[in-house]
Amino acid sequence: MKFARGFGAQANSAVGGFASRVDDQTGEVAHRVANVIAVAVRVLRLPTAIVLVVPLPFILATVALGLVADGGVRIVVLGAGLLMAAISGAFWARRRGILRAVEEPDQLATELGIAISLSDKVDETRGALERIGGGGGWRIFDRLKGAWGGMAMTGRWIDDVGDLPRARYFVPPKIGTSVTITIAALWLVPISVVVALFALIGTIAGSL
Repeated sequence: MKFARGFGAQANSAVGGFASRVDDQTGEVAHRVANVIAVAVRVLRLPTAIVLVVPLPFILATVALGLVADGGVRIVVLGAGLLMAAISGAFWARRRGILRAVEEPDQLATELGIAISLSDKVDETRGALERIGGGGGWRIFDRLKGAWGGMAMTGRWIDDVGDLPRARYFVPPKIGTSVTITIAALWLVPISVVVALFALIGTIAGSL
């Protein structure tokens, strides 16, 4: 608990120090982007919950079948089940972090303004983010990833945004990781069904 409080105080102190660098124009753009992100995340709350829940029975079935299988089938099935569980766990953790990040849009806006100010090309970065307002849903995250893709980011910038507990989910490198994890989770829905079916067939065949 002391560590958590200490880390939180350190992050808040860093945010307060960085906030003085944000000019009015950047702050305005950051507020607009933060509001768009907050709405998009809330819209996606139920669909992402469905993506998270649907594969779970098939993942659990695959792991259970792996535990009762024999020989090489056991290794393959159990390995597949644990890999799917790891993807599902990563998606759950990232979804949880993103939902928490948008609970306070004003705080998110402040941190996004700081992130823009920390970039090597403030005007270019601000302009790129200003253009992502169109569209909705997961397109927002693709647009964010694309907007940041052309920006010059130093190692120091990446270190500094780590002190921004909300904005870090919407800037590199986490924004790219979020998109990748989500794509993997979407593929996991049909794949988990197929893997569970093959695991059942393999387990039955191995027991004959």
